[in-house]
Amino acid sequence: MVTIRIKKYAWDERDVMPEIIIRVVDAYVFTQTNSGLKFLLLKRAKTKMYEHLWQGVAGKIEKNETAWQAAIRELEEETGFKPIKIFVADHVSKFYEADFDRINLVPVFGIEVDNQKVRLSKEHSEYKWVDFKVASKTLVWNGQKEGISAVNSMLNSRDDRIKWSKVNY
Repeated sequence: MVTIRIKKYAWDERDVMPEIIIRVVDAYVFTQTNSGLKFLLLKRAKTKMYEHLWQGVAGKIEKNETAWQAAIRELEEETGFKPIKIFVADHVSKFYEADFDRINLVPVFGIEVDNQKVRLSKEHSEYKWVDFKVASKTLVWNGQKEGISAVNSMLNSRDDRIKWSKVNY
């Protein structure tokens, strides 16, 4: 977990800025099929916070772990997959947590897999493989929509962003 503290001073010189932290990752898993690119969406179990919310692979960064290592670990834990390749998306999501007065920055990754048979963890109750348009409509949070859009854009671009952003693991 990386914490960045930014201080600004008000009239009475008190610290008035929330903590900025990097503690979670998002990964959008995809596979190439005969009918085109498909993205994996996972439905959160009813026993979890945000139950029934559809999402990509997501999770907390553990102690002594990099963000990309967390993305690969979460991929394996939540789906049973091993990545073919992983790249850093051209996007960092962000959200504010009022309970902790902190801003979270969320590194986003694209992860390619070669199998469509998911082994779900207890965190999720369902999964589906969908095209980008359906994925974008299914995801709820703007950060999710922007994250998967960045991954999709990089996959469909004719530039070298994926090559430059490839994670060597």
